[in-house]
Amino acid sequence: MDPQVLITAFMTLFVIIDPIGLAPLFVALTQGATAQHRRAVGLRAVLIAFAILTLFGLFGDHVLAFIGISMPAFRIAGGLLLFLTALEMLFEKRTKRREEHAQHPEHQPVEDPSVFPLATPLLAGPGAITSMILLIDQADGVTGVLFMLGVLIAVLAVCLLFFALSGVMERVLGATGINVVTRLMGMLLAALSVQFVVDGIKAIFFIG
Repeated sequence: MDPQVLITAFMTLFVIIDPIGLAPLFVALTQGATAQHRRAVGLRAVLIAFAILTLFGLFGDHVLAFIGISMPAFRIAGGLLLFLTALEMLFEKRTKRREEHAQHPEHQPVEDPSVFPLATPLLAGPGAITSMILLIDQADGVTGVLFMLGVLIAVLAVCLLFFALSGVMERVLGATGINVVTRLMGMLLAALSVQFVVDGIKAIFFIG
């Protein structure tokens, strides 16, 4: 397969998934977690994202058409769910839940952000899903599909690397720095979620 095609595919997924930008968000979402729990969350999020993106890459067009969901509608739903998480980060609801868990651990479930919002919609969001559908549709035969899946694995491996370095980032930032990052990431998440919704509405009205 043409190396230029693979490089283009890698850069496309890398920019959309944005492993560098997700690293401080991962720190904020796993604040106070042990290193073991943090590694488990990161690995689980990456594996779930890989499964989701592979599924949609191979069968996305058929799955969405079968259940009657358009990609713009999927983008709007993802944006609304992401906005709820952004609000929690901005107004310290996540911090309060952690404090309750510390005081009464036997009555509180362990918070796990690996499925939502890490795996979806942050790693396997509408943009990444759409990209995988297009990339695999353009791939040449089974070999091309396998190469595209290899590119996806490479990008997610980079994400996992940045997640693994999150403990160092947390130590460098300290408690005050983490609070600042959490608020900042909450604002950016809110803006990103609104952009998802706006893009979905535009697609509905201008593309159909």
